[in-house]
Parts: sequence; C-alpha cells; structure tokens
Amino acid sequence: MSTKMTRDFPARLENLRQRFERWRRTRKVRSQIPEPLWAAAVKMAERYGIHRTAKALRVDYYALKRRVEQKAAIAGTRPKPAVTASKAAAGATFLELPAAAWAGSGECTLDLEDAAGAKLRVHLKGFEAPDLAALSRSFWQSEP
Repeated sequence: MSTKMTRDFPARLENLRQRFERWRRTRKVRSQIPEPLWAAAVKMAERYGIHRTAKALRVDYYALKRRVEQKAAIAGTRPKPAVTASKAAAGATFLELPAAAWAGSGECTLDLEDAAGAKLRVHLKGFEAPDLAALSRSFWQSEP
C-alpha cells in the first residue's frame, strides 16, 4: 500500500490494518477472519465509521455492519452512526451527527448546498446512515 494512502487513516486504524495484512500473509487460503480481528474491527467501526473501517481493512462492508449491529443489539443500544458528509471542494467542511441527534424519532430534514449554489432539501424518515452518506456524496460530487 502506498504511503499516501496510509496517511489517510488514523494511527489506531492503521495499526489494525497492518494486523489484518499480517494475518492475510500467513493465513490458509479461504480461512475465516479470526474473531479477535473482527472484534477489533467492530471497535474501529464504532469509532471511525463502518465504511471507512471496511475500506481500510479490506473487509466486506455488510459483514462488518452486521457485526456492529449485533454488538449494539447485545448491549441494548443503537449503533452510533459515524456520518461525515463533506463538500468536494478544497478546504471541505465536515458535518458529524452525534448519536443523540439520531435517537428518538429517526426523522430529520437536511439542507445541502454545494459551492456552485445548488441546493437540495431532503426529509428523511426511517433511514440508514450509509444511505445518508451516499446521498450527500452523490450531491456534492455530481457534474454541473
């Protein structure tokens, strides 16, 4: 992996990525990921988001998402959505929605605006955080 790409990951996530890579080099073909690695991946996903963690560790997004949800169900809590939506322009700003913003009704209205002045208002009810991230990303990365 190139030096540039590893700089995009926080130190803890990078350390776990290296553990996964060591395991991949020494494993038998088609062997399952050991539970301690999965447990560490779930912790990283709770901290840095499922998409970012799955991408860094090169694991299946939906398998990781299931494990995060299973852990939350066992603990009796909702998984924390690690949603970050950014503008595609240089000096992008980030909007992080804390778990408290998601508790309760599961409903919100978002107003998105890009650098060119295009606006999008979305009323969401009963949605998943990855859907919101994908919607935001497609809006800001769309061609004028």
